[in-house]
Amino acid sequence: MKRLKLFPKIFFYTLSIMLFVVVVTHGLIYLLAPRMQLALSTQDDVVVSIRQEQFVNEAVEKALPISLSCSLLISIICSLLFSKAISDPIKKISASTGQMMKLDHGANCSIYTKDEIGILAQNVNDLYSNLLSTIEHLEREKDAVRDMERAKVDFLRAASHELKTPVTALNATLENMILGVGKYQDYATYLPECKEMVEQLSGMIHEILETSKLNLTVEPPKQVDVSELLAELCEPYQLIAAAHQITFSLDLPDHFPTVLPVDPFSKAVSNVLANAVTYTEAGKTVSVYMDENHLIIKNECDPIPDCEICRLFGPFYRPDFSRSRESGGNGLGLYIVDTLLTSMNIPYSFAPMKSPSGMCFTIHL
Repeated sequence: MKRLKLFPKIFFYTLSIMLFVVVVTHGLIYLLAPRMQLALSTQDDVVVSIRQEQFVNEAVEKALPISLSCSLLISIICSLLFSKAISDPIKKISASTGQMMKLDHGANCSIYTKDEIGILAQNVNDLYSNLLSTIEHLEREKDAVRDMERAKVDFLRAASHELKTPVTALNATLENMILGVGKYQDYATYLPECKEMVEQLSGMIHEILETSKLNLTVEPPKQVDVSELLAELCEPYQLIAAAHQITFSLDLPDHFPTVLPVDPFSKAVSNVLANAVTYTEAGKTVSVYMDENHLIIKNECDPIPDCEICRLFGPFYRPDFSRSRESGGNGLGLYIVDTLLTSMNIPYSFAPMKSPSGMCFTIHL
């Protein structure tokens, strides 16, 4: 059996009730009216009580069709108006929820009455707004997780590639020593080289493990004086710079209070300082200073081309002019800096300088 829609159901239900009331009312009138006694007053104030059943029957029979017709017409009109008033808001809510099912961002229940239907429409709007907000949040979380997983895969691939070269070299050296091939019979020369390779591998594995832990722990931010923190961080690099005849210029305000996670920020700044000192030649300058809320670290060196800068922040990447591990490090320094500053939502920039020639790393606090 085909189901009736809301409007006909309300209409038939309302019309049935009204017709029932009309029929019962007219039935009672038809049955009871003839049995009522009429009192007539004469001029002599004599009250005469008579039964006028035939007279009343005729009057009722004549009036009943007209009364029933009028009552039926009124019932139909009232039922239509009532059904429309009830079903139209529900239809609008149904149409709006249909759009909401398709996640239409413009969907909205435009019912502004103060009754229960209006409250229902407002609740649906609030629920849909919260649903969209939750979906957007989940989408951002999904994208973040996907990017994180992709970064992990890329990092593991790069790490395995980096470890493969020294492991292969160490294995070949040891195998030649075991077989006594040519110069490799000189154990006194090649055993120290093997030990040096093992230490290099150990250092790389330690850096890889430390890097993999960067996003596992979240340190809450706290109030810190950046000037005091930077003075402490720069102290060992000032000694290193002095040992390599590099001028280390430090210009900080007396106080610069801010709120940030201390350990991750310290590690990021330390890596930037280490790179600045490492890639500055003797007689050149490394400058660290504050410009309003910007921490600026400059070092005089050969500027890095713009096409290389964005790739420097990838894991294990070393530019062509610094490919060796002895001069170019392990390629994790700026990757760690990018990971830490991004996790703290601290923007930064890294750009070449023209005068003096060099590189400038800016952290926006």
